[in-house]
Parts: sequence; C-alpha cells; structure tokens
Amino acid sequence: MRETTDQSSLLWLRGIRRAAGVLMLLLCAVPAARAELQLTITSGVRDPVPIAIVPFAAPAEAAVDVAQVVQHDLEGSGRFRALPRERMPATPTHANEVVAAAWKAAGSDYVVVGRVTALEGGNFAVDCELVNALTGARLAAQRFTGAASALRNAAHQVSDLVYLKILGVRGAFATRIAYVAVNGTPPAQRYQLIVADADGANPRVILESRFPLMSPAWSPDGQWLAYVSFESKHSAVYVQLVRTGERRQVSARAGVNGAPAWSPDGKKLALTLGGTGGNPDIYVLDLASQDLTRITDDPAIDTEPEWAPDGRSLYFTSDRAGSPQIYRIPVQSGAHPKRITFTGNYNARPRVSPDGSQLAMVTLDNGNYRIAVQDLAGGGVRVLSHGRLDESPSFAPNGATLIFSQREGANDSLATVSTDGLTGLQLKATQGEVQEPAWGPFGP
Repeated sequence: MRETTDQSSLLWLRGIRRAAGVLMLLLCAVPAARAELQLTITSGVRDPVPIAIVPFAAPAEAAVDVAQVVQHDLEGSGRFRALPRERMPATPTHANEVVAAAWKAAGSDYVVVGRVTALEGGNFAVDCELVNALTGARLAAQRFTGAASALRNAAHQVSDLVYLKILGVRGAFATRIAYVAVNGTPPAQRYQLIVADADGANPRVILESRFPLMSPAWSPDGQWLAYVSFESKHSAVYVQLVRTGERRQVSARAGVNGAPAWSPDGKKLALTLGGTGGNPDIYVLDLASQDLTRITDDPAIDTEPEWAPDGRSLYFTSDRAGSPQIYRIPVQSGAHPKRITFTGNYNARPRVSPDGSQLAMVTLDNGNYRIAVQDLAGGGVRVLSHGRLDESPSFAPNGATLIFSQREGANDSLATVSTDGLTGLQLKATQGEVQEPAWGPFGP
C-alpha cells in the first residue's frame, strides 16, 4: 500500500479493520436499550424568519402536540425564530380569525394555525393554514389524514409545507434517517441498526447484533436498507425490508464485501469486493439475477461507490494517484475513470446531491477530517464541518442539508449542516454512541 494510505488510510477501510478487531473480542451478548437522540441547535442564520405556531385545537385523545412538533422542526432548521406561546396575542385556529396587525405587533411575520379532528376508525385529520402577518393573506392550507400513530408525521408534513411556502425549498422533516448505534465495551458490545424520524425521534430497532454493522444505505423507494454485517465472522452484504424485517444475504464472497449503494432504479447494488487476492475493486450486482459486473480493475484500493443520479456512472474513492481521491467512471466493464477531486491530498466517501450538482466528501483540512462539498460544474470546494474526525456524509433528499457522524472525545454522535454552512444541529445519543448515518428519500 502506498505511503500516504499507510499514514491516514481510507476511512471505510479503517471501519472494516475496526470491525474485524471487535470480532476478535466478542464473547457474549448483553441486553442493550435503543439509542434515543437528543437534538441541539449548534448554528443558525443571523436573521431567522419570525413566525408564530399557534397551538392547534385538538381532542383530548390526540397524544401529539402538533404545533410543538412544528415549532421544534422549524427552529431546529436554524432558519426560523418562533414566538413563545406566552407572548401570543390570541389563539386562533382558523386563518380568518388571525388579526394580522396584532401578530405583526407581536413581532411575527407569519402565523401557522390549525386543528386536529378525530375521524371514524381511530384516525385523525390535521388541518393547517399559513398566514402572512404583514399582509393578512392566507398563503397555504392543507389537510393531512392518518392513524393516531401518524400524528407526529403529519406535524412534520405541516413543517414541510411551511418551509416550502416561506423559503421556496421542499422541507425534509417528514423523512427518516438510519444509523448504527453501539452500546457497551468490548467484549460485550451490541450493535443496532436503527430507523428514526429525521429529527431523531421515534427510533425503531431494525436489527440488533453482537457483531459489527456498517454502511446502511436506503433504496430509492425508502422500503429497503442495504448494510454490511459481520454476523458470519466475515463481512457480508444484506438487504432488509424496513417494514417487516424480511432480509436476505446478497453478497458473501471471499474477502471484503462492503459499501453497498443502490442504483437509482433500485434494481442493482454497487459494492466494494476484495476477492481472494484482497484488493478492493468496484462491482455492480444485479439483485434479481445475481449477475456481477466488474467496474474497476486496478492494483490500487477502489472503494465507496456512489451512483450518479442518472444511473449511468459511479463515483468512488481510490488511492491510485498516491493519495485517496474521488473518481467518476461509466457503469460498464473496461471503462476508464476520471479524477474529480484535486484540492488537498485526502478526499473520500463521495456522496452526490439529489440534483447531481454537488459532491459531498470527507476531506483532510488542517490535519482534521471534515465534511466538504464540491460544485461539480465549477469545481469549487467548501469545508462545512469543524470537527476533528467527521465522516459518513449523507444528503437530505432536498439536497439542502447533510447528516454525518462526528467524533467527540471517545464517542461518536451525529450532526447536520446545511450546504451553505449557515445552520447545524447535533444529534447525540443518551447512551452509547451513534455512527454511519444515512438519510432516507422522500415518502410517497
């Protein structure tokens, strides 16, 4: 291996080696609780939009305070400042009850009002309206219906609507994230693959194991997760249906099996495979036929594939130029890769924005591993995070935010940063540590 790779190594291979080391220590299983995440705002815009989210009228059986969830979402984005409830001049529940002048005098530019109504069969309807307090105009009105268990998701959809109407960008509050939680210390560690709301609430354990879990990746329809498991004492790739837990092993070949990435049509996985020779290269696996196509064939380390949105090419990390850099290659045997990154001597873990305009990556910045984005048209690079060891970036489906893992002391937590670098959050586990986040797609 080249000297530069010996000094820093690819982050993904570091994870593989760490997982292999843990396998040597695992002796027994111990009970573990799921990792609840606590959200902390770390940065926001200088002039957030002043808004009032009035408590929604609701029956006693409605267990969710919809307005509170909406306020949590919008303030957590770092782009809104909510009016405290005790300072509200009234509690209207319909747009025609909003006296614009009173809300303007209270310091709000916008007012959100609404109602929760019980329906037959235990379902609920959530009606919301957005009013411009400067003009009195109703800007939006929408109804969301569903079971009682979906009330919180309905609140997130209200937040998405408000975010879109005011900022012109589709919100991603009603989406989900997946991540790996680690509890305990060797030799009694437990690993959990968890799916939660985008704000870290409502965590649900999808898989629990005493063996390392790595690299979760969402299918384009949000129904499946692909991931790496070491439960058979060596790396193997699985796909699992999130709703039911149905799972199957799709790659357990000799050597490394890792870094799965779904094709945009959901029919293929790009993988890193090491083979019996142990040299990692990029392959594409057809999930229906199990046909395997080799994409790269080079003595260098080629790993961490990522599909371009059009499905015609892959981005990947390689040290073929002497240090880890990101390349792009057509999805066909015998194709020649093109180097994409040239700033600095370490750029890895490529992730492409949904619109294909930006490339997120881990870059070495003043001796620290940080999250950066590169404009794929102009080539400009912006470092977004400020940690010592930040890794595993993943775009929100609206392309406006990245989630990643960060090392604080001896523990990993999750964090988000907007692609303009102005806003950020930290999602920290109440116990243990969390890592390897993946942001899911928009729902149907």
